[in-house]
Amino acid sequence: MSLESLSAQISADKNTAENKLPPVELWDPPYCGEIDLQIKNNGDWFYNGTIFKRLSLVKLFASVLVYRDSINGEGMDYFLVTPVEKIKISVEDAPFVLTEWRWLDDKKETMQVSNNLGDEFILDAEHPVTIAEDGSLYVIVRRNLVAKVHRNVYYQWANLAQEVVTEKGTELVFNSANCEISLGVLD
Repeated sequence: MSLESLSAQISADKNTAENKLPPVELWDPPYCGEIDLQIKNNGDWFYNGTIFKRLSLVKLFASVLVYRDSINGEGMDYFLVTPVEKIKISVEDAPFVLTEWRWLDDKKETMQVSNNLGDEFILDAEHPVTIAEDGSLYVIVRRNLVAKVHRNVYYQWANLAQEVVTEKGTELVFNSANCEISLGVLD
């Protein structure tokens, strides 16, 4: 499988051409192997060791990115899927990085966030923040794909959060779209 043929298959999809996400959840194509495509910790995409320079190409491939059971049945893996094939790729941490945020209202009750590919969404129950064992924060972007919260965003959120005593201890918390967002327990 070449990058060019995969790109041609995705581009031919009518939904992708209209800037809508293709219905990858409906596709269950056969596994066709692995491709040397890697998403680094900082969100950069590489093919055969060379960085993608065109954001439009990254967005195209990201539109068919899925996180599913691995082929060997042990854990989960990332794949690019089309209606006719499924190709495994490598992701160092998370496929996206949450890079920006802003309040949508004067009362600061609804926060809009965006990732490194320009996907925008409301921080809410559908897009919750989770905390990894190492303290890193992640937000569900779409399907079961996550964005790692960039350190700069984390520090900005820490400045606006309030200390709240919970059953877990004293947590840094703020609210968005009627959801309590925890940045973790203070030591």
